[in-house]
Amino acid sequence: MTPVLSREPVVLASGSATRARLLRDAGVEILVDRPAVDEEAVKQAFRADGASPDEAAEALADLKARRIAPRHPGRLVLAADQMLECEGEWFDKPADRAAAQAQLARLAGRTHRLVSAAVVHLDGQRIWHRIEMARMTMRPLGAPFLAAYLDVAGDAVLGSVGAYHVEGLGAQLFARIEGDHFTIQGLPLLPLLAFLRQRGVLPK
Repeated sequence: MTPVLSREPVVLASGSATRARLLRDAGVEILVDRPAVDEEAVKQAFRADGASPDEAAEALADLKARRIAPRHPGRLVLAADQMLECEGEWFDKPADRAAAQAQLARLAGRTHRLVSAAVVHLDGQRIWHRIEMARMTMRPLGAPFLAAYLDVAGDAVLGSVGAYHVEGLGAQLFARIEGDHFTIQGLPLLPLLAFLRQRGVLPK
């Protein structure tokens, strides 16, 4: 059983198993309440308006928190979102294996940015937010390697905007990584933990 340090639970407005694991592993007790948000429609609207990936990630996180917060009066509601941008192109979670392989082929040999945004709401007010970024440089990847990688990695890659998990087999894809590994996994965890300590949710 994972030890719990938090003095009260935090509501996680997300269906992300990775974010839930990161929080629980850090000793934060969470209640998961997944919002019903059409993320693709929101992203398309932001792209059409010329917004940056950073703005889109923050807006999506804020929307998720606002949707869930009224159901949890008096509790901190945390939501997050992650965007991947490579040379002006936005990438989303691949729909299937073929899309994952095509996406990885486009990212191969190039540097992309992962933007992770987190927002906390309390009783209808946004009280904290943070945006962190990591730079990820993939090595050149041939079709035989990509096929072998996807054979082993399986459908788990479909849950990631980059079709990889760097904490596992996905490390094989990269020549260089610049950034915090929690940010890469989708949550600016260290700034969030500092905020929770400041709020008294976690001991100092």
